[in-house]
Amino acid sequence: MSKVLEMTDEQRQTNRKRTLKGGRIVFGGLSQVFDCTIRNTSETGALLVLPSTLGVPGAFLLYVDNECTRRPVEVVWRREDRMGVRFTGPAESTLKRAS
Repeated sequence: MSKVLEMTDEQRQTNRKRTLKGGRIVFGGLSQVFDCTIRNTSETGALLVLPSTLGVPGAFLLYVDNECTRRPVEVVWRREDRMGVRFTGPAESTLKRAS
């Protein structure tokens, strides 16, 4: 018989910091965009809150508006209006560099 983890069991590998940042979930060759709120972050992932997770794929780019960065993520878990994501690559600047 397997042990079922309860919602209160901590499964994260690193501590998360509370935050309140605007973000965007981007996929489909940059053609699909969902606004979200980033509620907490760590070195390895984040908690995203949005009106509905319906239609959001299992992997996408997460743009962090006030940091002018984006990074690839994958969904670890999802509920009706929130999802936990794992960072799958480094953050990249979205600012254009002067030539």
